Amino acid sequence: MTKTSDDGDTAVDPNFDGAAPANGETVSLSPLVRRRICPNASPFTSSGTCSYIVGQGEVAIIDPGPADAAHVAALVAAIAGERLTAIVVTHTHRDHSPGARLLQAETGAPIVGCGPHRAARNLAEGEFPHLDASADRDHRPDRQMNEGDTLKGPGWTLRAVETPGHTMNHLAFALPEEQALFSGDHVMAWSTTIVAPPDGSMRAYMASLDALRGRDETIYWPGHGGPVRDPRRFVRGLAAHRRQRESAIRTRIEAGDRDIRSIVGVIYQGLSAPLQGAAALSVFAHLEDLVERGLVVTDGPPRLDSVYRPA
Repeated sequence: MTKTSDDGDTAVDPNFDGAAPANGETVSLSPLVRRRICPNASPFTSSGTCSYIVGQGEVAIIDPGPADAAHVAALVAAIAGERLTAIVVTHTHRDHSPGARLLQAETGAPIVGCGPHRAARNLAEGEFPHLDASADRDHRPDRQMNEGDTLKGPGWTLRAVETPGHTMNHLAFALPEEQALFSGDHVMAWSTTIVAPPDGSMRAYMASLDALRGRDETIYWPGHGGPVRDPRRFVRGLAAHRRQRESAIRTRIEAGDRDIRSIVGVIYQGLSAPLQGAAALSVFAHLEDLVERGLVVTDGPPRLDSVYRPA
């Protein structure tokens, strides 16, 4: 199946599932998992941000979403008669974490999970932080979780899995009782995720994909869109997809393209205007990694407006 991803890629492998589950309703997905999707649909969020309720009676809520009072009120209504023991956050983008503070104000539950927002590197001289508006810099968890840390409730366990790349503080959460993984924005069935320096890092993202390939979960519940089924195969496909994109960028550099605008114009032909900026940032992430590995060169630190040459 051909699918246009959120960074503009069109791919056949992995087999993206473009189905967008309905927002605005609470759905039981398994004995331990319920989902309610915030109505913040966009080209970058599918039908909206997926908030997950884990457990029965004593529950955790993963990613309450943006600062949307109506969505938070709906989550509170969905757990009426139950006790919220933890508000869990995968990463600090404004479509995932600000709702945690609203939900805490309503319930008093602690905010746990990822730490404060941080970039992969410092800004280069004259560099503009293109995705700064998407970062939730007010996030301060009551408990920061790291690799292997656990959160427990009656009949359920959430175990933190560090997956930096999309953001550097990104966490996924394993639910071993159901061999499931809440994968945040790191792996999604409907789309590739955007990796945009300096907020994110392509090298870290690829290393996180490699780490997931060794795990044994049988289903992923992502931050947007429907579930990832056969995740080992899907993650292998994602890694191959990124390597193919890297190869295409190197080919354009060898052919004489010297700037990101020229590369995007060739390898993303026909891309809609709303996604062109994201495509440029995706190419930039690959070029930054290629420069770090000595496969492409540029004068000074890599930037969106740099001139790139073969090594």
